[in-house]
Amino acid sequence: QVQLVESGGGLVRAGGSLRLSCAASGRTFSTYAMGWFRQAPGKEREFVASITWSGGRTVYADSVKGRFTISRAGAQNTVYLQMNILKPEDTAVYYCASRSSSYTPYDYWGQGTQVTVSS
Repeated sequence: QVQLVESGGGLVRAGGSLRLSCAASGRTFSTYAMGWFRQAPGKEREFVASITWSGGRTVYADSVKGRFTISRAGAQNTVYLQMNILKPEDTAVYYCASRSSSYTPYDYWGQGTQVTVSS
């Protein structure tokens, strides 16, 4: 089992920045990659960014490229999402998730943290 706890959400004006954190505990040695997803009201959950735990390879959704940066601190079992130049359409609940290999789905999820961007 892997437990994931997100923090860092809040209310920010358009153009501002926030940094989300996700602390992992439990069987973290089996983690292949961690990712951030988001779900806006009335919409389906969508992929935001991911990072492999050992190599640090990153992938981003087109909608956040150049504005968001995912990173990890292995010693602290923590993954971050630095969000800059925030837009109202970034408003959503942001979830952290982990997967144990490149061919399995994300199988552990955090409880989510709300990000609200005002215009």
